[in-house]
Amino acid sequence: MSTSAPTHHVRVLAPLGDRHDEILTPAALDFVGRLAAAFGTRRPDLMRERRRQVLRLAAGAPLDFPMVTSAVRADPSWRVAPPAPGLTDRRVEITGPPDRRMTVNALNSGARVWMADFADATAPTWDNVIGGQLGLLDAIERRIDFSTPEGKEYRLGERLATIMVRPRGWHLDEEHLEYDGRPVPAALVDFGLYFFHCAQRQIDAGHGPYFYLPKLENRYEARLWNDIFVTAQELLGIPRGTVLIETITAAFEMEEILYELREHSAGLNAGRWDYLFSLIKTFGHRTDFLLPDRAKVTMTAPFMRAYTELLVRTCHKRGAHAIGGMAAQVPDKDQAAHEAALAKVRLDKEREAEDGFDGSRVAHPGLVPVCRKVFDGVLGDRPHQIDRTREDVEVTAADLLSVRRIDGPPTAEGVRTNIAVALRYFAAWLRGQGAVALYGLMEDAATAEIARVQIWQWLRHRMIDRETVIELLGDEIAALGAEYPWAPVDAIRALFERTALTGELPLFFTPDACSRHLVRRTEAAA
Repeated sequence: MSTSAPTHHVRVLAPLGDRHDEILTPAALDFVGRLAAAFGTRRPDLMRERRRQVLRLAAGAPLDFPMVTSAVRADPSWRVAPPAPGLTDRRVEITGPPDRRMTVNALNSGARVWMADFADATAPTWDNVIGGQLGLLDAIERRIDFSTPEGKEYRLGERLATIMVRPRGWHLDEEHLEYDGRPVPAALVDFGLYFFHCAQRQIDAGHGPYFYLPKLENRYEARLWNDIFVTAQELLGIPRGTVLIETITAAFEMEEILYELREHSAGLNAGRWDYLFSLIKTFGHRTDFLLPDRAKVTMTAPFMRAYTELLVRTCHKRGAHAIGGMAAQVPDKDQAAHEAALAKVRLDKEREAEDGFDGSRVAHPGLVPVCRKVFDGVLGDRPHQIDRTREDVEVTAADLLSVRRIDGPPTAEGVRTNIAVALRYFAAWLRGQGAVALYGLMEDAATAEIARVQIWQWLRHRMIDRETVIELLGDEIAALGAEYPWAPVDAIRALFERTALTGELPLFFTPDACSRHLVRRTEAAA
């Protein structure tokens, strides 16, 4: 790409911190501006289509595999591109925010792939967004080694995980950057800055710029990403990526999403909390989609089994990797609790490997050996099991929607846990921390989303009464304030009330919360 004077000016509306100028160069901002100019107007159309889909389903329209794309599903000839360098063997992946400590630990963890998560695991403060980009650049340049004030050293080893970057979803703006008088879509910022600075460096190192694409809801959103990749390819290189299937509507368009991204896609991933969160957002008005305590909705539930088995069959039919869900357990100092957590992880990964998944994900480096041992036992020296086409699997629309088979009333413990987890995550997120250990699990924004929408759904259908929720909310706010004296309890309570206790369910808690609490705009020279 030419480094001449910028032609697509992006204004920086925030103070520049230490080394920010290394990322926010005129040429990099010009590149982001080109993406915003080319694709920024398509994003609002897709967001409106999401809203229309919610209204159609609320009005009773059925959700089914699209008739208009039946030829794509029936055509046996097309396949996705072969796995890119560094992505052939993905038996263990680790995910986490791209802060400097996590970057070193994840790359050294023994996992084959690290998903640097700007989406759910990062509270999108300005420093976190640009600092994450700096951390990735430093890691690729092998200059990220550092020591803490306490003397603990973080050093990159010789064998490192392949980096994948997960940009924020289409529903978020980056209000610190402005193009043509409007905030730049956050997805284009995360993608564009990383691609501009790191794509050629990664290609030169024998890999490439790889991406996880979160929260896609249909083939049109996949097509938009593919067009972005093609445009970036014309300017800087050839990207490839992995797509997360974590929304109920996308589950009905797995093949179509792979088809739209077939030149760039390396596979699909089975999310859990985002998938359940999407189910409630989409069908929360219907009593036949009431879910019990989220802890009881395991991956062995019939509709979750249908989703995961369809994902494996779809991926392997098209030559793509199928990656399992994330183990979020945090190793415990208590030996008995630690062994119980590892046993649970092991059982979950054994099910995935036996079902045909080619790998799986963990949130903590301590879980990498458990996951790797399970997949080593199934794969051996093979890099994957794409040859297992799972032609025995037949999944109907009714199978994907068979939620009633696991319904049940919420328990008092489940109600309190959802409130407690949401409040504690909000406290961490407002402080700039996107991944936080809570009650033995490494939680991110997806956890807070499922926790608060479950409360909303139970209230809507009178499974719990509002007075009980208000009382529990007061108790947990008091406990939070005592545990974290620094926490802005009034802001945290208001955030919960706006996103869980209203008549109309906000689709995400993050857009409004970002604008209210994380954006500190001060005009600065771009």
